[in-house]
Amino acid sequence: MASSPPDGPLRYNGCAEMKVAGVLDVKRVFGVSTLDIVRANTFIGEAAGVDPQKVNVPVIGGHSGVTIIPVLSQATPSVSFPQDKIAALTERIQEAGTEVVKAKAGAGSATLSMAYAGARFALALARAMKGEQNVVECAYVRSDVTEAKYFSTPLVLGKNGLEKNLGLPKLNAFEQELLKKALPELKKNIQKGEDFVNKK
Repeated sequence: MASSPPDGPLRYNGCAEMKVAGVLDVKRVFGVSTLDIVRANTFIGEAAGVDPQKVNVPVIGGHSGVTIIPVLSQATPSVSFPQDKIAALTERIQEAGTEVVKAKAGAGSATLSMAYAGARFALALARAMKGEQNVVECAYVRSDVTEAKYFSTPLVLGKNGLEKNLGLPKLNAFEQELLKKALPELKKNIQKGEDFVNKK
């Protein structure tokens, strides 16, 4: 099942339905946040003059506004920008979905890029399930990494889905502040999703 956003009520509804049916395996349920990574890679690549396909920016947290935390300090290749540029790039990554909706005058969202991001994650998962080692992707999963029940972090994928949660990447002071701002909003989003499911 694919739904958007990955941290919205449909994700929790899917988990609830699988739990009722007795088939829920949290290691096989992913909120695909790859779209945020694709956007971060693109914006950072453009700003640094590097091919975005050669850039990898971990994006942790959730998939809406301030819950999206691009960890620019851990980008590969390493990039360096003044702090005001980092803040502007971070905000652009966080608001990229809204930017697309505005550009389409409310007539849609980023459908093609969502499809690309979903396919990219699915192909990575397929490679891991076929036995390729060290396949790492960020995804939104049940987690005890933070006080939020669900959180997107880098994950090692494998034959059974989620093999290992790599936890939080090293965060600089700016990113730690982003995390502090994100957690209350993310917990509120999670509660909304769970409340939606419990009303059924």
